[in-house]
Amino acid sequence: MNLKPARPPSEGSSRDGGATRRRGAKLEDAILDAAWDVLTEHGYHGFTYEAIAARAGTSRPVLYRRWPRRQDLLLATLAKFWRLIDVPDTGSLREDAIGFLRNADADRAGMITLMSVHLEEYFRDTGTSLGELRDTLLPPGLPSAFETIVARAVERGELPDAPRSPRMLNLPLDLLRHDLLLTMRPVPDETIIEIVDEIWLPLLGQAPPPRSS
Repeated sequence: MNLKPARPPSEGSSRDGGATRRRGAKLEDAILDAAWDVLTEHGYHGFTYEAIAARAGTSRPVLYRRWPRRQDLLLATLAKFWRLIDVPDTGSLREDAIGFLRNADADRAGMITLMSVHLEEYFRDTGTSLGELRDTLLPPGLPSAFETIVARAVERGELPDAPRSPRMLNLPLDLLRHDLLLTMRPVPDETIIEIVDEIWLPLLGQAPPPRSS
């Protein structure tokens, strides 16, 4: 995942070098882009109104009017760059699970590093955790990816319609996230397959596919 979004370098200037008057959504986008750059370069310690206003070419009062607290500005910044991970629909429980973990591994490796390293001071100051921050960024009421994957498998008749705890359903992503946090780099594909075949499918009562010789 590229932590720096591609965008035109002169958001606050006209083509002839003169200043432009930004308002509304355009100004807010420029501020959040600048806030993201400051966060990824300097972490939460350097995530100040002064630094962000200077990077965005605006003033501190403009930021304070929109986001009275630094945490409000941080959450708005993360919400802009936090994308939902694509959930495959291949017609196979196993392939959906493996495909989703691959998507998560490719998309979240950089974000997990950012949140665990750059936001350590934020978690300490607010008494919150990475999991709580993640839940804040997710749309309310949205089923988790693995809840969706299992529900589709039940509809297809791959799995019986039986109660399953959220912890069991979401275990593959929890294990992937654990490896990402420990290593701070992408998880090998063989580990992703092992999580699904040797841990998750047996928990669901599914026999893993035979190992190739």
